Amino acid sequence: MENLIYKAKTLSEALPYIREFFGKTIVIKYGGSIESKELNNFARDVVLMKYVGMNPVIVHGGGPQIGQFLDKLGIQSKFIAGLRITTKDTIEIVQMVLVGKVNQEIMTAINLHGGSSVGISGKEGKLISAKKLNIVKYAHDNDIDIPKKADVGLVGEIVSVDPKIISILENNGYIPVIAPIGYDDEGNSYNINADHVASRVAGALRAEKLIMLTNVPGILDPENKLISTLHETNAKTMIQDKVISKGMIPKVMFAIEALHHGVKKVHIVDGSKEYALLLEIFTNKGIGTEILL
Repeated sequence: MENLIYKAKTLSEALPYIREFFGKTIVIKYGGSIESKELNNFARDVVLMKYVGMNPVIVHGGGPQIGQFLDKLGIQSKFIAGLRITTKDTIEIVQMVLVGKVNQEIMTAINLHGGSSVGISGKEGKLISAKKLNIVKYAHDNDIDIPKKADVGLVGEIVSVDPKIISILENNGYIPVIAPIGYDDEGNSYNINADHVASRVAGALRAEKLIMLTNVPGILDPENKLISTLHETNAKTMIQDKVISKGMIPKVMFAIEALHHGVKKVHIVDGSKEYALLLEIFTNKGIGTEILL
């Protein structure tokens, strides 16, 4: 009986959050570094969000999966500034893995839990217009040293996002699952950082929240303690002081970019934790780091 009362109390405590976020769009970036065994839990949480009236939109990564597939083909992965060099040959493999494998796995998991999802890339509905990434500017902005004449190939940066197709899917009860591939006016495809895609999609949708699921607890202070709330000014200071470093730098910068595009809050959360999404949305403290202007 006590266990049943505890469950009922938990549901009751979630009511204010269900009411607050009812009808609101929440963009979730599902990191490729999260182990596949966690996908079932993630899909269950997303479907629950949809059933209580939220509009989840998924953007996923897939770097580790691409690397594994290239290894099987005997193709060595090369990186500059943490970005995978993507040639005309490997862009086809990148698309195959992101659109044909990872996207399908996420979509299938959501559907098996009773949701209705539709997998798309940035090409469908002219969602993501892109161009070749300016690697020199990218490295400078993120304080990264790169070789002279560095070239990452068909790695892209976003020019614009047209969210019309996402709105159509949302309004018809579907959960969009987006692979981070963009295109340009000449028909070239680009491999785009999934955090960048999630940031710009969330901004275009004026999302209530952007939740970045990754494989770390959140942002840590110099004593390795989790920072629950972080404002833009403090985040930039921590980057300058190298407290925030390596792969977390672009993640934080894209989070700030999302806020400047109209997203109210951004959360960086450990997606390997069971119920990570629900704990972040339906509780006061959450389990990760929230970033605010």
